[in-house]
Amino acid sequence: MKNYYRVVTIAGSDSGGGAGIQADLKTFSALGCYGMSVITALTAQNTIGVTGIHPVPPEFIALQMDAVMTDIGADAVKIGMLHSPEVIRTVAQCLQRYDSVPIVLDPVMVTRSGDKLLQDDAIQALKEYLFPMATVITPNLAEASVLLNRDVKERSQVADACRALSMLGCNWVFLKGGALTNSTSVDLLYDRLNGELLKFESPRVDTLNNHGTGCTTSSAIAACLAKGMELPAAVREAKIFIDGALQGGADVEIGRGHGPVHHFHNWWSV
Repeated sequence: MKNYYRVVTIAGSDSGGGAGIQADLKTFSALGCYGMSVITALTAQNTIGVTGIHPVPPEFIALQMDAVMTDIGADAVKIGMLHSPEVIRTVAQCLQRYDSVPIVLDPVMVTRSGDKLLQDDAIQALKEYLFPMATVITPNLAEASVLLNRDVKERSQVADACRALSMLGCNWVFLKGGALTNSTSVDLLYDRLNGELLKFESPRVDTLNNHGTGCTTSSAIAACLAKGMELPAAVREAKIFIDGALQGGADVEIGRGHGPVHHFHNWWSV
């Protein structure tokens, strides 16, 4: 019998379809993987902003995880929005019960429109419980600044920020530095075990349709890891995918704010 490449996302739902669980499942499918979901929160959300967040009880999050992992299993795990310390501890405890698989942790804190998705007291829980379990963490510059309690805004600061973030417990750090320059998107992958720092650079896509880029990138990394790629190769493929998704949806008019990327740019065009 044949098998699917299986990836589970543990994250919040975006009713507008551009980020969160919806973006993750689209990404998994576009990259040839079978996607599953553990929903941690429901959001009332569109291209303009978030008008409401309805948390899922930790006990039900655990039921979802056990249902998926005891029957279908997973070749990789992507973790996104975990809004409270209780949810973070629940997810960590559940993951410890199953065979070790690659874990891509996207420390989602705010939306593109500036709406807060993570409680202040959850940041320490994220560092304590999930960073040591993660294969790679994928913060952007704003999230790195919060995690390190210092500004990370300049190109001269990002290499040191990668090293400092790795000291929080994760061997690999993929720091998304898209806001560093006006003409290019520059991301860094740091390997704490050998001190290697890899740079991934691509032309910046000028578009308002950039909602969900972080979710999509981390999900693409997880999908590639599920297919057996080494992490640097997975990051390289994820960069190619998100660049194509941004370009594919750049001139589409959808909503009145930050629209989504085109997850299926390799399959159909608008």
